[in-house]
Amino acid sequence: MHRLLDDYAHENGLRDVSPRLKLAVGAFSIIACIASPTPAVPLAVSACLGAAVIALARIPWRVYIGITAVPLSFALLSAAIVALLSPGEVLMSIGALRLSREGLWLGLLLVSRTIGGTSSLFFMALTTPMTEIFAILRSMGMPESLVELSMLIYRYIFVLLEEAMMVHSAQEMRMVHSSVRRSISSFAMLASVLFIRAWERGERLMVAMDSRCYNGRMPLGESHAVRPGHLVASLIYILSITALLLAVIRGGSA
Repeated sequence: MHRLLDDYAHENGLRDVSPRLKLAVGAFSIIACIASPTPAVPLAVSACLGAAVIALARIPWRVYIGITAVPLSFALLSAAIVALLSPGEVLMSIGALRLSREGLWLGLLLVSRTIGGTSSLFFMALTTPMTEIFAILRSMGMPESLVELSMLIYRYIFVLLEEAMMVHSAQEMRMVHSSVRRSISSFAMLASVLFIRAWERGERLMVAMDSRCYNGRMPLGESHAVRPGHLVASLIYILSITALLLAVIRGGSA
């Protein structure tokens, strides 16, 4: 996950696109998925943003499919429960459970909205570094202390993960996971050592920050302005999704 959030966000093909523009496209896509009464708009959003991530940002398709499969599996399980427990015209029965037409439609809508929403979030996460997101939040008037705290939490998450991976690799070299009992004991040891080592790393990080005259405010800056070509492409996408959303809303109310 460290590579997905950091390395891909800094090295993708859309790195030179304005972060404000990418966040605007992502936020609009999420709103469009929520507002759509049919699966058409969320599926269109997922297809467009997925293609942008793979073709334009040049994120490996195996990586993209792998990270989207996790929320999709939860959505499929939830959709199955909704489809089997919702009242309505019964299509088939499975014991005491009944699959209704309305439940099936709600299940499809739930899955499509999940796909569209996660595609929007992954579009922003895989193409926009967190430092630029924090800079935008600061410029929008978010409290300074909250921005600084969020940045430190984000940094310390990866400090904790790095220490956990180092300890786990050392344990595997010593063959401590050869049995279930030894694996449980090794996990308990990892948890106890991890807290102490992460605390020490955090103290060293704070000393390094203080030595660089840290005064409670980290310097942040947005590095890319909005280019006309990028703006036109984003407007075409937004207008197309808006037209599709209005069409399905009018079709549902007709």
